[in-house]
Amino acid sequence: MLLVVLDRDGVINEDSDHYIRSVADWRPIPGSLEAIARLNRAGFEVVVFTNQSGIARGYFDEATLHAIHRHMEAQLAAVGGRLRGIYYCPHGPDDGCDCRKPRPGLLHRIERDLGRDLHGVPVVGDSLRDLEAAVAVGAKPLLVKTGKGLRTLRQPLPPETEVHADLAAVADRLLAAVSS
Repeated sequence: MLLVVLDRDGVINEDSDHYIRSVADWRPIPGSLEAIARLNRAGFEVVVFTNQSGIARGYFDEATLHAIHRHMEAQLAAVGGRLRGIYYCPHGPDDGCDCRKPRPGLLHRIERDLGRDLHGVPVVGDSLRDLEAAVAVGAKPLLVKTGKGLRTLRQPLPPETEVHADLAAVADRLLAAVSS
């Protein structure tokens, strides 16, 4: 099974320092949904992992988060794409959970649910914590310059991190690798 794991905010959709609090706040980054659909057509399963501390902070509830995810999946289906799963951490930064990135709990849950080791699997994010979670499970860290990606580029990146303009460029790279 070909697999790729994506962060949500800043990779698939526009990010906001004020959080994505409603369906109306969720706007896809141009080309991101089509990139997922192209990956699907080539045999990739796509999974999302995302920190959603806005729940712990009281900015929105889990029902709203599920509505946002249903909307995202509907928009994705409209261009022929689909997600294998969406994994999220609802905790705040001081809650001490193992699922809040950069901790690898969400990635371990994906491994368990899919029965698949993530070693070498591409994990795409726009923040250092996404990349650090990837490295913690031996996955391949890929940084996009969308969302917080340009800010992240100013920090030291984990070794072997690939940098791409956006999710469409990541899809181009992954599709070229499987066709060669």
